[in-house]
Amino acid sequence: MAEAILSQALARRRIFLTGHTGFKGSWLLVWLSRLGCEVTGYSLAPKDPSLFVQAGLSDLAARHIIGDVRDAASLTRALHEAEPELVVHMAAQPLVRRAHLAPVDTWLTNAVGTLNVLEAIRTCRSVQAAVFVTTDKVYENREWDWGYREIDPLGGPEPYSASKAAAELAVQSYRNAYFRDEGPLIATARAGNVIGGGDWSEDRIIPDAARAAMANKPLTIRYPKATRPWQHVLDCLSGYLSLAANLLAGSRECAAAYNFGPPVTDNVSVADLLAHLRQHWPELRWVFDGSAGEAAGAHEATFLYLDPSLARRALGWRPTWPLSTALAVTAEWYRTVISDPGLTREVTCKQLDRFQLSMAGTESSILRTEKLQLQGTKGRMGLW
Repeated sequence: MAEAILSQALARRRIFLTGHTGFKGSWLLVWLSRLGCEVTGYSLAPKDPSLFVQAGLSDLAARHIIGDVRDAASLTRALHEAEPELVVHMAAQPLVRRAHLAPVDTWLTNAVGTLNVLEAIRTCRSVQAAVFVTTDKVYENREWDWGYREIDPLGGPEPYSASKAAAELAVQSYRNAYFRDEGPLIATARAGNVIGGGDWSEDRIIPDAARAAMANKPLTIRYPKATRPWQHVLDCLSGYLSLAANLLAGSRECAAAYNFGPPVTDNVSVADLLAHLRQHWPELRWVFDGSAGEAAGAHEATFLYLDPSLARRALGWRPTWPLSTALAVTAEWYRTVISDPGLTREVTCKQLDRFQLSMAGTESSILRTEKLQLQGTKGRMGLW
């Protein structure tokens, strides 16, 4: 969906966003604020470091609520008071290794938390549409060489993927039982491995690389041959927003599950990803240590790829930035912020500007690969 159409569909909407203090949630909050949306954010307290804290994003939400999706009463009260037209549920326990160590907490957050959001929506008359964010790992991974489609079986060999697959089933059950013919249109969004500035999560390749670079140490790689569908966070979010726009337009046939992933050429191994990233970040160093992966204990798939054909046909969505550009802007974000944390909000907003130009088709192919030139002034940058 073109940027202008997307903006028109979502401008000035009342939106309830869970997980707004997280990595993807923070980027989405910036984007929605650009559209003049009245955002109620509901999330755990932000960590430090995090994009939300570093860029000082609390002022972008009309309501900034610290809450837990496992607390059904608090969640329902906050959602009803906000009277949103759209709900975007992103709050989750998103880490595979943490899920292996804390399976009950993961299941409560990812599965029961989703049920709590569904039930709050069912009793809130203002909600017209809802997008539930899950993961590419909801599929029963058979290590085959083609992309998983939305009709393929769900599964999960470990707590993270299984809890997310359960969330998918919960949404499907509510859609069939309560919202088949009337009521809000609800859909799920399955995205691949997302990269971009502002991710400081543990056990993710680029945040780990950033921490290693800051400490002037080599990064230890557990699974160099693991292949994933890498995409920039803004491409991922553009998919979520395209889905939301179609639902808000009343497209009942769009109330379904969708994959949002890059073209097959951007499905590369961890080793290749790092090699390309170092072209923009010469300070990066790494070593391979297979024993570290065995010690982690959690299952890791070797090959995983999503087929995003349905999103292209039904929603008019397609990726905007190729992996080469995604890696260039990601490296630029971290190098800029590590050098001067006061530029966090500025570089974040400028990269969103650049992405929107790319979506609109007004950015030349040369500009897409050039480094972002920051303004000379330091400090926080306003959004308008």
